[in-house]
Amino acid sequence: MARIAYDNEDAAAFEASRHLIDAELVAWREAISRHLDPRPGMRVLDLGSGTGMWARAFTAWYDGVEVIAVEPSEAMRARSVHRPVVPGDAEGVPLDDASVDAAWLSTVIHHVPDLTNAARELRRVLRPGAPVLIRSAFAGRHHAITLFRYFPEAVRVLDTYPSVADVEAAFATAGFAPAGFEQVPQTTAPSLREAATRLRREAHTPLQLITDDEYTAGLARLHRAAETETGAVVDSLDLLVLR
Repeated sequence: MARIAYDNEDAAAFEASRHLIDAELVAWREAISRHLDPRPGMRVLDLGSGTGMWARAFTAWYDGVEVIAVEPSEAMRARSVHRPVVPGDAEGVPLDDASVDAAWLSTVIHHVPDLTNAARELRRVLRPGAPVLIRSAFAGRHHAITLFRYFPEAVRVLDTYPSVADVEAAFATAGFAPAGFEQVPQTTAPSLREAATRLRREAHTPLQLITDDEYTAGLARLHRAAETETGAVVDSLDLLVLR
């Protein structure tokens, strides 16, 4: 079960505030391409595809690559900008054995209740040598993410997420080994003012899991800073690659 429900309200907030455009994802495209080796006929599993931003991006970036989007939340599937998208989760991927060439998991690993079972399931559906690319904020690695600067109370939520070592250890039980790890920058918003304007609590698990008073205090800090700070909001999340 996910840490939050991802009902219609959550899905709408995610769609409205978490989708990024290609110009904001240049570094991610470069990083992914280094590990994915895209080619016509390749099949990529987007596991926990949400409202489809990454599935759509992969389809646009890589000619001839088929993206299979799998998402457990009915509300998220209903709002997906990529079709088709099928129900399923990390412990029950609705694909045949050895049928995909890579798996992509974006900000989903902290919702997986049993990483060991998920690793075994990914080992089942991936072809030999295929990579698992995990984009995430991991426990203890919040310093390059703007959100935590204004909502420091949310760090305690992040620190309940799996660490990089936790994920590597769980996936090692299914024969995966680390093949790459890097921080990747993205332009999250053109300005802090715009980031504050479009922030939706329902779109961020750490914000949903702090108290209302903590959220209100953080929001006030964010809006005060937005009055004077200039420049784009650039955040860095981690990319962990396993094979």
